[in-house]
Amino acid sequence: MCRNIRPLFNFEPPVTEAEVRNAALQFVRKISGATKPSKANEAAFEAAVTEVTASCQRLLASMVTTTPRRTAKSRPSRRRSGRGGDSHRKQRTIDRHG
Repeated sequence: MCRNIRPLFNFEPPVTEAEVRNAALQFVRKISGATKPSKANEAAFEAAVTEVTASCQRLLASMVTTTPRRTAKSRPSRRRSGRGGDSHRKQRTIDRHG
């Protein structure tokens, strides 16, 4: 779950609130162990996502750097390229047994 969280600092244009919220959602999912909370935990889950989002936005706003801003094109894609995420693993398996 958390491996999908991407760096959000120092981009031009700056990351959106939705991107920060998505990262916060992934974090809360990871620490809660639930991708979707039960009805009983829904309010607590949503409150946690909101708090983590706000905290991350404060962090990003307060950080400073001297490095040039990265462009949106250099921002890591959520999609994997190639024939799928496991193509390299399948190849290794074939090499070991072949």
